[in-house]
Amino acid sequence: MSFDISPLLIHSDDVPSQAKVALAAARNAAAGDRELLLEAAARALYWKTPLGCGEARELVGLQPGTCG
Repeated sequence: MSFDISPLLIHSDDVPSQAKVALAAARNAAAGDRELLLEAAARALYWKTPLGCGEARELVGLQPGTCG
């Protein structure tokens, strides 16, 4: 069972605006477009916070990968 924390991330002051926009769009996107938006959110979290790539991807619900 997974728990969607995107509503918490969207309203957190510590989350970069780029990540918030991508997460909000992913919530309303078609299944085929969702992963690209989640990837964008993970990259923003990785680049603009002290989170590691794996942590950022896990927060947005993605499997391990790269944040390039």
